[in-house]
Amino acid sequence: MRRKITSIETTLVIVVLTMAAIISLARSFRRPLCFPSASTHNRLLKSRICPLWSSSFYFCLPPPPPRNIRLRHIDRPTPLAAVDPFRASYSSATAPSPMSTVSDDNNPLLKEFEFPPFDVIDASHVLPGMRALLKKLDSDLMELEKNVEPSWPKLVEPFEKMMDRLSVVWGAINHLKSVKDTPELRSAIEEIQPEKVEFDLKLGQSKPIYNAYKAIRESPDWATLSDARKRIVESAIREAVLSGVSLEDSKREEFNKIEQELTKLSRKFEENVLDATKKFEKLITDKKEIEGLPATSLGLAAQTASSKGHENATAENGPWMITLDAPSFMSVMQHAKNRALREEIYRAYVTRASSGELDNTQVIDQILKLRLEKAKLLGYNNYAEVSMATKMATVSKAEELLEKLRSASWNAAVQDMEDLRQFAKSQGASEADDLIHWDTAFWSERLRESKFEINEEELRPYFSLPKVMDGLFSLVKMLFGIDVEPADGLAPVWNADVRFYCIKDSSGKPISYFYFDPYSRPAEKRGGAWMDEVLARSRVLSDDRTSVRLPVAHMVCNQMPPVGEKPSLMTFREVETVFHEFGHALQHMLTKQDEGLVAGIRGIEWDAVELPSQFMENWCYHRDTLMSIAKHYETGESLPEEIYQKLLAAKTFRAGTLSLRQLKFATVDLELHSKYVPGGSESIYDVDRRVSEKTQVIPPLPEDRFLCSFSHIFAGGYAAGYYSYKWAEVLSADAFSAFEDAGLDDDKAVRETGHRFRETILALGGGKDPLEVFVEFRGREPSPEPLLRHNGLLQTA
Repeated sequence: MRRKITSIETTLVIVVLTMAAIISLARSFRRPLCFPSASTHNRLLKSRICPLWSSSFYFCLPPPPPRNIRLRHIDRPTPLAAVDPFRASYSSATAPSPMSTVSDDNNPLLKEFEFPPFDVIDASHVLPGMRALLKKLDSDLMELEKNVEPSWPKLVEPFEKMMDRLSVVWGAINHLKSVKDTPELRSAIEEIQPEKVEFDLKLGQSKPIYNAYKAIRESPDWATLSDARKRIVESAIREAVLSGVSLEDSKREEFNKIEQELTKLSRKFEENVLDATKKFEKLITDKKEIEGLPATSLGLAAQTASSKGHENATAENGPWMITLDAPSFMSVMQHAKNRALREEIYRAYVTRASSGELDNTQVIDQILKLRLEKAKLLGYNNYAEVSMATKMATVSKAEELLEKLRSASWNAAVQDMEDLRQFAKSQGASEADDLIHWDTAFWSERLRESKFEINEEELRPYFSLPKVMDGLFSLVKMLFGIDVEPADGLAPVWNADVRFYCIKDSSGKPISYFYFDPYSRPAEKRGGAWMDEVLARSRVLSDDRTSVRLPVAHMVCNQMPPVGEKPSLMTFREVETVFHEFGHALQHMLTKQDEGLVAGIRGIEWDAVELPSQFMENWCYHRDTLMSIAKHYETGESLPEEIYQKLLAAKTFRAGTLSLRQLKFATVDLELHSKYVPGGSESIYDVDRRVSEKTQVIPPLPEDRFLCSFSHIFAGGYAAGYYSYKWAEVLSADAFSAFEDAGLDDDKAVRETGHRFRETILALGGGKDPLEVFVEFRGREPSPEPLLRHNGLLQTA
């Protein structure tokens, strides 16, 4: 019997067909792919978007750490000073600040190291260390410009060497700001950043280097270069243009001032979000007020209270402290029976960083104004066009995709809300006919529990962090033939909870390393989850030039820490997050690309960079994988089979609503960067409300200021790029389908397919067009069929 096709199913059909058309367009009009140019020493970092499963998607979106993606995407803040971008201005070093008293001999930032000395770097090292380093690099740059030749040994190799030290040092400093923030570190970064950005601009606008790259492309030897080297040259030329190298002197000076100010503003935005999140604390002494919170949440709330001076706090008797940090916030929204408490916490969350000295409203206005001015200087109509210049899609194609999905998702989302109202009414809820934002997460969780008999909190004991990591490491051993071994003590760490690991190939030879920082620390650590590089694989930077320098990554999450004698117990969604971020890390760590400028995650188009991360999430629903990690932390009992089947069934729960919520973010992003006119008749909040009319069944509160904490686009790398998650979903679904075709129960076939995935998707880095890489793995171009099948639509399509 054929069942009726729902609107959300129709949506997915339209989406995948649209994606196929965009892929075809990208193939016909293929651009050279962008890699993070060495001129900006970019730290390629990936943040984890709010899980699509969450009924609270709208307000649980975690902010990513700032992302330095190419000079034209500098989202790092620095004050707009009277800076001449063509002068190596180090005169400020002659008047040291109070923190500039560390000598070069004692500065860990200036010493040679195998791994960054995270344990000893502090704010006092930043100014003297960075100034000394910038002075040395400025001298190296002048020497390179003076003697540059259009050849690989005389241009690209010395360029990579020169920039690596700055990339590593600046990356270590900013990493510590993300995971161990202090006022002193903020101040030091703020003071040095104009000088650092000044050097970035000088490098990015170097005409001798720009002309040398063009000469390589125009030389008779061009045809003999590898794909990777061609992409390096093409990207360097394009990046130089987008960095203002072709602008006249007066316009270039204006461009440089804009870059300085944008860097300052993005840092200010993220700091305001962090400070506003930290600022809110609600102490509760009456347990009735937090009725419904699970034991793990009560333990966390008591532990937080204890850390704030209430030393005798216990999970049973309190007091309990609620914060806006994700584990605390989400627990209240999903489980607290106290509607007034949910309302208070929700209102606090959606108005973060929107008032007083932490108000981001003017920061956003200035960011959008300057991004538009920058786009105009570069000859584009708007900033979205600048962003899309290095992506597979175009502004119009992205908008078309979003609108088709939105229009087809609306009715399904309306039905989701009606289902929620009817369920709340059946439970005798007085608010059933007037459900509002602080009700939807609570009643969605109750409906999910009722419909699928799954309670996220009750599943936590089956997902202890040590067991999850053991299972993850066993999976990648089977798929990719690698061993992940603890290497604690080999590298300095920034917190006692941080673990360090070594990855070895089948012969036992180390091929990469990574740090893992799993727990939430709201007083000093940014929210969200991300992967970032510490060191990139590189032949040029190896000690002997006959081998390679091994890549090093770090992976950061914000899950609930251990409480008392209990290990960190994870929700299933936190398990997915760990798998997701490890997918990014694998692409960095398992690369076989020896050209450091396009190794690992460097150089992969934004539209495709989520492929390995989303691919790894699929394995969370693979029965053998899940059963290997889902063991009760006390009894060792495996997750019951019926619970596993219910997890599968619940995978697409409230899909219409969740689709609309993600579309809200993507559409607002594009609207603000393509159509919004700073200083015009519409405010940023007018745009947000206008978009919400078509993307939210329940209109936002009048005081909703979600934009003030939308770090993805104002302090991260997703400006005019949030749409890209759907693009990568087609690729990742099709990639996983290769394993399904081989037979997920056939270990030999899975290993063979995993080897092919490793040798293509994970190994080739940004040295080859990602569409070509996909075809090399899959044997054909991407198909929408796997996405249809994974969503249960194949029989109805």
